[in-house]
Amino acid sequence: MTGSFRRRRGGALSAALAATALLAACSGAPADTTGDSESSSGEGVTVSAVEFPWSAAALTNAILSEVVAAHPDLGVSGIETTALGPAPAWAGAQRGDLDLLTEVAMPNQQELADSAAERVTMVHETYGGAAQGWFVPTYATQPGQPLEGLTSVTQLNDYADALGNRLVDADPSWVTTEQNAKRLTGYGVNLEQVTASEAAQLAELRRAYERQEPILVYLYHPHWVFAEFDMTQLQEPAPFQPDCFTTGNGACAMPDYSAWTAASTDLQQEAPAFYAMLQRFELPLADIETMLRRVDVDSESADTVAKEWVDANPQVVQQWLAS
Repeated sequence: MTGSFRRRRGGALSAALAATALLAACSGAPADTTGDSESSSGEGVTVSAVEFPWSAAALTNAILSEVVAAHPDLGVSGIETTALGPAPAWAGAQRGDLDLLTEVAMPNQQELADSAAERVTMVHETYGGAAQGWFVPTYATQPGQPLEGLTSVTQLNDYADALGNRLVDADPSWVTTEQNAKRLTGYGVNLEQVTASEAAQLAELRRAYERQEPILVYLYHPHWVFAEFDMTQLQEPAPFQPDCFTTGNGACAMPDYSAWTAASTDLQQEAPAFYAMLQRFELPLADIETMLRRVDVDSESADTVAKEWVDANPQVVQQWLAS
């Protein structure tokens, strides 16, 4: 059974790449790139995994690749990653082309996960309680500075000129980008939503910070930016409600972010030991932000950082492996 699964996945992956590349192009997601996080030679199934376009996803996949390489009893010979935005990733999972989604942003991707529920199971929360929303540099809110007195999203129209009439957002393929568009409308905030790659967004934030200029950006935890810059999150007049961005008007806070792993029913059946490990797979939020700074600021590779973390945390890995 294992051998047939590996051959089937090897054949399906090429077809999946062609299909997901088209989906990515149509959705504005990053270009489709595929790599082996770990060699696919040896016994066990080859897992086809999504890699979302943020560094925590690369770290999570690299950590899992390190673990399966050291523990062949998990029944996985390697993890092959495909870079995709959320919408094409979940479409591929729904078709059965993909086995594993890590760093699934919840509840941001809840509707996408629901669409693939027949083929894909939400397995376990990797970490939770991570805040997200609209942030400004703390220096800009100090006495005598352009954003003095700004504390809430409801005040943004009063500071529009100082902010260049812009909200600097991240990747247009992200679910949060759609949510932010609804939030601007719902709050009646007259700012232009500027979207680009996250790298471009953060480069603009760095430039503003170096010049001590005001800027409004969407940010989320975990992120290296909070270890480098002093940022203030704007208060929200209303807490998040589950229907706020669906049937509601979008005038609410963004939900606290949590990251999950999700796996196909095929993977659960063909690699039950690996699936059982995913049911215990958790990462400390503080550790992730430390690793992200090394990757995104110090330009170390995610594979190197992941390996060093795994080597330094054998007790945590053993907790994942415990039967």
